[in-house]
Amino acid sequence: MGGRADRNAGHGTRDPAGTPLVGRRDALRVLDGALDSVAGGSFRFLALSGDPGAGKTRLLGELAEAGASRGLRVLAGRAAEFEQQMPFGALVDALDDQLEERRPDLDPATTRLLSTVFPALTGTAGGGAPAMAPAGALSAMTAGGHGTSSSNGDTTVLPAHEHRPDPAPETLGVARYQLHRAVRHLLEELAYDDGLVLLLDDVHWADDASIELLGYLVRHPPRAKVLIGVAYRPAQAPPRLAGLVDVAGEHGVSVTADPFTIEEVEEFLGPGTSRSRCQSLYEASGGNPFYLEALARKDGADRPAAADPEVWGTLPDLGDITELPPAVRTALQLELSGLDATVLLIAQAAAVAADEFEPALAAAGAQRPDAEALAALDELAARDVVRPASAGRFRFRHPLVRHVVYGSAAAGWRLGAHARIARYLADLGAPATLRAHHVERSATYGDRSAIATLVEAARAVAPQAPATAAHWLKAALRLMPEDSDQADADGEPPRVRLLVELAHAQTVSGQLVEGRETARTLLRLLPPDDHDRRARAVQMCAVMERQLNRHQEARALVLDELHRIPDPQAPAAVLLRTRLVADRLMRVDVRGAQAVLDRMPENAPGWAPGLRVAVASLRVMPAYAGGRVDDAIAYSEAADAVYAEAPDSHIAEALDHVPWLCWAEVMLGRYEPALRRLERCVAIARATGQAAYITFLLNAQARAYTLLGRLAEAADAAEEATETSRMVRSAETVVFGLTQQCLVAAWSGEHERALRLGEEAVAGDAGAGEWWGAMARYARGVALVNAGRLEEGAVAIVEACGDPGSPKLDPSTLMSCAELLAYCESHREKDGDPGKWAGIAEMLGGIGVPADAGLVRLARAHATRTSDPAASAALAAEAARMLDGAGRRLEAGRAELASGLAYQAAGDRDRARERLRAAVTIFEECGARALADQTVREQRRLGVRVPGPRRGRKGDEPFGLSPREYEIATLVAQGCTNQQVAEKLFLSVRTVETHLSRVFAKLGVSSRVGVATALNALPGSDRA
Repeated sequence: MGGRADRNAGHGTRDPAGTPLVGRRDALRVLDGALDSVAGGSFRFLALSGDPGAGKTRLLGELAEAGASRGLRVLAGRAAEFEQQMPFGALVDALDDQLEERRPDLDPATTRLLSTVFPALTGTAGGGAPAMAPAGALSAMTAGGHGTSSSNGDTTVLPAHEHRPDPAPETLGVARYQLHRAVRHLLEELAYDDGLVLLLDDVHWADDASIELLGYLVRHPPRAKVLIGVAYRPAQAPPRLAGLVDVAGEHGVSVTADPFTIEEVEEFLGPGTSRSRCQSLYEASGGNPFYLEALARKDGADRPAAADPEVWGTLPDLGDITELPPAVRTALQLELSGLDATVLLIAQAAAVAADEFEPALAAAGAQRPDAEALAALDELAARDVVRPASAGRFRFRHPLVRHVVYGSAAAGWRLGAHARIARYLADLGAPATLRAHHVERSATYGDRSAIATLVEAARAVAPQAPATAAHWLKAALRLMPEDSDQADADGEPPRVRLLVELAHAQTVSGQLVEGRETARTLLRLLPPDDHDRRARAVQMCAVMERQLNRHQEARALVLDELHRIPDPQAPAAVLLRTRLVADRLMRVDVRGAQAVLDRMPENAPGWAPGLRVAVASLRVMPAYAGGRVDDAIAYSEAADAVYAEAPDSHIAEALDHVPWLCWAEVMLGRYEPALRRLERCVAIARATGQAAYITFLLNAQARAYTLLGRLAEAADAAEEATETSRMVRSAETVVFGLTQQCLVAAWSGEHERALRLGEEAVAGDAGAGEWWGAMARYARGVALVNAGRLEEGAVAIVEACGDPGSPKLDPSTLMSCAELLAYCESHREKDGDPGKWAGIAEMLGGIGVPADAGLVRLARAHATRTSDPAASAALAAEAARMLDGAGRRLEAGRAELASGLAYQAAGDRDRARERLRAAVTIFEECGARALADQTVREQRRLGVRVPGPRRGRKGDEPFGLSPREYEIATLVAQGCTNQQVAEKLFLSVRTVETHLSRVFAKLGVSSRVGVATALNALPGSDRA
């Protein structure tokens, strides 16, 4: 650290006096190593931790300068202590000016997503006003522009539903996961030419949405030369932030800003300071560079000539600023006492205004003319209290200085300053998101205008930053007067409506305990005889209890409320019974679920439209799981009719039960209607923000794609399911997502990753003995089998099946288990009994699902592999035909492989070659790389000449790329964006990104430039 305090890393990273860095040699070596890795094409996540004033910002400055010297683009920003609820504040601080100067080449959909966060992108893709406007967006307003209109002066507590302006569709439908992908794509574009160093300081003050985004980026790093560096105080960092470097694994780098040693203190203070003085300052500061500097200032030239209270006035006591040692508080207090009264007033107003403030805001807060504020800022800059930032703005020289200046103002004056700034912003037309921070700190009880502003701000940020939305909704509820419990024009009390919104925001942001308590508060407010609304509230509570792994409490809550309803056929009672059906299905209690369903009619007068959808959705699974396939298909077709008549709003009311219908249809082999319904319902879930249910839909989608052999699409759906579950922080849904990811990775041939995902899924099972825990064990078993660890895999699969009398898996998965276990037993060197499992498969396959008949024959083929290879080959060939006819391409390929190997064992080489050729074609189309490689090896044993990976012929593309991967790589090498590739090949952008990530891995590159270079170097290339 230099001899003066740091400048912000994003706005001039060098020390203003140009002083050399003291110490930090070990830290600098780590920073250089991280930059070398990035320059070489890798991603790095660097976590820099240290106490307040330890020199983190200065080290980020050194990192920025070193990155720039290597030709990397450097962007930096920081979070702020008094604006901790501002969504993505540090990221906007770092990127927004850059986006205004240089618009990246992004497709319109991605730009619309990003415009909800970055004001610089507002209007660039027809997206309208941004959902959020950080402090940096104010400059356009002070220059005469106008932002989103405000509700300033509105006398209503809460606008009625029919009068509430509809959010822009692109804002309403934004899923946080989609936004995270868009930010990753943005970073890749910014890094495209030279690489990128993104530095975020004081991240311990970042909002929950920012930490969530960082978590996504370390789990799914940008595929470019990118270093993300974050600095934070370990004592104030939330656990999710502190754990990011571990999540990053081999990409993570950790650095600690330690206190100075006595020798470094002597170097810092210079030869003009005596050794005894150095020792006393070292002891007083604890070696903390900022504290050391503050104490040194007190005795140096910066000390004011006098601090006479009669001249300067008496400053308030700073004893409540507990993070500063008393000696440092005194030093900073003396520094402030040397300021003219007007200058101090402007400094205090600036501290209230924002982390990075404009002179006009400080003037408004201090009630001083602009010219007077500018003169005061000149004085503050001369004394190094504040420093110029970008675009005519200023920042305090260190967050601790702002902390002290803010605390030096009287509490009542601060309240008034916040109110004045809120009014000033409202007069400018600033959006509610920019005013909410000041309104929250200045509003009084019953202030209806303030309540409206906070609610407007919460609704604006809810899709991207639900934790911030929850914070502002709680603030609005604290201000709401008691008469707000009276029903409004909608027939619903505003407090009740806000509590529903708050519980939803808390749930989707992962604040499950808080959400449960909010839902219970809502329940207490509702009259005992208001059965319909109480039933909906109970259902909400029960879902939260489940997500907290409190399954018994969820059941007890539903049953208790059910007993309060006098009419067992009332709509409220039926709604609660649907919750009991879902609970029993999760526990694989098929008979119990059917017994509850038997007490429900198909429809009845007084039912809400969504209730009919819910009941129709639940009828299929118990019938299928009970072996009544014809009934299940009839119920499924009846559900088709209900869904065809229902608008999206009705389906949105039943989304917690829709997944059961979709899963049952997948198990029945009705893939086309299942995927069509899933696509519609996923869109509805995104549009209505029902993240708790979207994960189950996405997992059903992933399962369907996996069974159909569409592994790239399955990987996309499973990844989104897992990432969405992590945001909600529900262990149950995280395990669901990990399970599907494990299965996709296992069949794709990513064995190490599949095993890691399987272990994580099994570890996440809370031991509730439910279907999702058994599915995790099944997936891990599949991963072990595909990795060649057959005995371990067989044990895991048998464990997943559970007690034969009351299995924990569905019939479809049990059939897959029987076939795989027959395969494992057939490969045991001795004492194998594949016939046992083939017999079990035959018993399970009698319920009439088309694909099951193929698996029965494949299991029998395994059983006869050694005793009668010719018969085994014929059975496997028949299985392949049946499975292919049922749409199960991946398993059809496995049957073709088994047939080819059996024909080879029987000495029929021609048929063996034919079957192996069919198998390798299927595996390549599906993206099952390990199985394709295995089949190619068997072909070569039969004397088939299989071209090498660089011959470039159709069907065996360069570098081992699949035909689709080679097609995408060629378009990328021609300069096409992902959006352009998607449009040319009629794919989704997500699918293109998935293929491209595999292209990067196979080519051993980390950027699009690398793809172009590799393809251009091929023999015969026009550009070689």
